Amino acid sequence: MAADKLISSGGPWEDIIGYSRATVAGPSVHVSGTTATVNGELQHAGDAYGQTKVALGIITAALAEAGHAVTDIVRTRMFLANASDMEAVGNAHGEVFGSIKPAATMIAGLEFINPHMLVEIEVDSYKV
Repeated sequence: MAADKLISSGGPWEDIIGYSRATVAGPSVHVSGTTATVNGELQHAGDAYGQTKVALGIITAALAEAGHAVTDIVRTRMFLANASDMEAVGNAHGEVFGSIKPAATMIAGLEFINPHMLVEIEVDSYKV
């Protein structure tokens, strides 16, 4: 099934790599891996908690553009550079999803394009 709508972040990499911030397919929205990068600048260098909060804010905005909300999220995937940041990322995730409790995956030990990036998050939402 082709996407019903493509949502752009406006970033230069979308056209170069060939992706969208989010795609709407029927009742589902799939949000691409999202970091704490705002206007080309990484926010909260060295702070996994802060980066997680910014990434989740960017995700929330993309979902809103698709007519979805955080409460429609059914799956999250968290990718971490360092396993030692699990608690910080988990705390930020829990503040947003504590009562929603989507299926979640957390993977650590990854090398990001920007060595100061500590976390990248992607989500899937579903709304009837």
